[in-house]
Amino acid sequence: MTQEKAGNNFNVTVEGGELVLTRTFNAPRELVFKTWTEAEHLARWWGPTGFELSVHTLDLRPGGIFHYSMKSAEGFEMWGKFVYHEINSPEKLVFVNSFSDAEANIIRAPFSESFPLEIMNKLSFTENEGKTTLIMRGGPINATEEELRFFEGMYDSMKQGFGGTFDQLDAYLAKVV
Repeated sequence: MTQEKAGNNFNVTVEGGELVLTRTFNAPRELVFKTWTEAEHLARWWGPTGFELSVHTLDLRPGGIFHYSMKSAEGFEMWGKFVYHEINSPEKLVFVNSFSDAEANIIRAPFSESFPLEIMNKLSFTENEGKTTLIMRGGPINATEEELRFFEGMYDSMKQGFGGTFDQLDAYLAKVV
């Protein structure tokens, strides 16, 4: 296991081929869970820093999808989707994340032909004294050896990306608590 301290309330580890992100938010668990499962919340924080998110579909049930587009200030647009596998409010959320086209078909990442098509994400939410600790475990499924190696090579980049995304969530939560 590799462990890095990425900030006061953000830890990153690598365990068994999964990137494990731990972040504590100054908000109750029910609210943090809702920010991951309700369109009006997701539109305010999910995605890379500097991108505007549009929610096209959010069907929160096992087998349902969250389908969205992200647009940069320069006009570059990407699509993505979650396919929900397990929803246990407000404790656990499991979904497969992938890049998609406008019709929600899975496609290759716009930045690499070797990035895995599907990433299984398992989120757990625990509350202590009004603060919520989120643990997000993510790793490729149905991936080739090349895709697994590429994913491993992306750990630092993903740590930075999720650090920015979680900073956006933290700032959003500070406005809605």
